[in-house]
Amino acid sequence: MQTPMRTPLKQARGLGTTSGGAVHFWRQRITGLANVPLTVFFLFSMVFLAGADHAAVVSYFSHPIPALLMMLFVIASAWHMMLGFQVIIEDYIHHEGMKVLALVGNILFTAFFGLTCIFAIVKLSLGG
Repeated sequence: MQTPMRTPLKQARGLGTTSGGAVHFWRQRITGLANVPLTVFFLFSMVFLAGADHAAVVSYFSHPIPALLMMLFVIASAWHMMLGFQVIIEDYIHHEGMKVLALVGNILFTAFFGLTCIFAIVKLSLGG
């Protein structure tokens, strides 16, 4: 009986997925890095607006820079949250049906959260 002379790389080809692991890794790192200055801006805004009335908040967000930075904060934070929960779901939910349901729920929740926050920021920036 002859034993096949195959390298470990040849034996591993075709057995695993090569889809998106590195892309997911870098997206999470980039959103995390983007969140550093955006979170500083968010905290500065919250401290600055603490105790302010509705008119002051509307006035603050009526300027395009604070409104845009707040929207970027929401988008980067929501995307980072979605990526993080995706990793948790994929690692710790082993039943395929529940995993798919949880991943879809993760996407829907993140989209709802992000769109609701962006709608509120746009409404504030337009004077409402």
